[in-house]
Amino acid sequence: MKYLLSCIAFFTAITSLLAQTATSTSINFTEFDLNNGLHVILHEDHSTPIVAVTVMYHVGSKNEDPSRTGMAHFFEHLLFEGSENIERGEFDHYVENAGGVLNANTSQDRTFYYELLPSNQLELGLWLESERMLHAKIQQIGIDTQNEVVKEEKRQRVDNRPYGTMIAETMDACYDVHPYQWTPIGSMEHLDAATHADFMDFYNTFYVPNNATLSIAGDLNIDEAKSLVRKYFSSIPKGTKAIPRPTVTEPTRTEERRSIVYGKDRLPVVIQAYPIPAQGTPDYYAVDMLNQVLSTGSSSRLNKAVVDEKQLALYCGAFSFGLEDPGVTFAFAMVNMGVEPSEVEDAMNEEIEKMKTDLISDRELQKLKNQIESQFVSSNSTMAGIAEELANYHTYFGDANLINTEIDRYLAITPEDIKRAANTYYNANSRATIYFLYEEK
Repeated sequence: MKYLLSCIAFFTAITSLLAQTATSTSINFTEFDLNNGLHVILHEDHSTPIVAVTVMYHVGSKNEDPSRTGMAHFFEHLLFEGSENIERGEFDHYVENAGGVLNANTSQDRTFYYELLPSNQLELGLWLESERMLHAKIQQIGIDTQNEVVKEEKRQRVDNRPYGTMIAETMDACYDVHPYQWTPIGSMEHLDAATHADFMDFYNTFYVPNNATLSIAGDLNIDEAKSLVRKYFSSIPKGTKAIPRPTVTEPTRTEERRSIVYGKDRLPVVIQAYPIPAQGTPDYYAVDMLNQVLSTGSSSRLNKAVVDEKQLALYCGAFSFGLEDPGVTFAFAMVNMGVEPSEVEDAMNEEIEKMKTDLISDRELQKLKNQIESQFVSSNSTMAGIAEELANYHTYFGDANLINTEIDRYLAITPEDIKRAANTYYNANSRATIYFLYEEK
């Protein structure tokens, strides 16, 4: 979606100056439910004259019909088309003319909309989001327009972007039955085949108050905000359709899956993907800290060994793709020219094997905890970040206060936990290994 660059610069300058103040203490909030099932979270903070109005719908690509993939991401675009009371193309203008910015994003698990506005425009943000929830126009002209927008986005971000298919190819290799096997961009053929009735059914199923969290943070008065929320949202009917949630469990793989993907990118890339627990589970924190030992910073294990010492790759690392259902670890390396990918793979495996046999040092552990604390401070340094984190914690775990306490789960992890996670989840027989190689013409 469109950004107003000057406003972004303004808001960024303000929030960066006050980041330390905003995150030095616990995040206080008020939450309640409307009779229609909408969950509301309010965080009052007068440090800046702005307010973030956000709505998180508990729908992502994993909730899609396998024959209609891409619908969740498509709706991210479609619901900026207008409503019964907002003309086509005017949604953005309301926010920009008020001096604010807006955007949205879609993942495997949820769709998130936000407006960042001057605090005297709180009511505008609430009206806009209530229109999206109740009165969105699902018209064929808007469907056709956004179909072309999404196709162009796919061309830019996937088809014509260096290594653009990497995530999609890896997820497809890691999942056989779970809907994580496709990415949010989905299939253009599926979207072309969708009927107007398909779009209406998706909207009426997922874009309902009992499948949403309204999270507002910033320069507001709690009582006044409650009154405005009730004014704009309490009359929206509760959804009546069953909300599909995948119940399938991906089978445990007992043999490594290997493949080669040929493309236009000159430098080879090695991907090794390991199945990991769902985010929020006890072992997830140990796995995530393991990946940070391997990958975070220039002195991390993989970077130091594979890039600096052996000079086999331009970069090498690993990250946790934490998801609502069991996700994956991506260990990756961009191979130096003239180096065999298998040599890089061996070097990566050597470092992983060390994690299985040796405990990390006290110095590494302290560095790791410092990084974790810094990440939490950063995520809660803006009103938009706080609103999103509150919505995330409620949507996924039913506990918005994890914004204050989840860090304790990370800091409680021991070197022994990290070693155990390496042995449990970095199993060669369960991983998918993919080489992305240049295809000679």
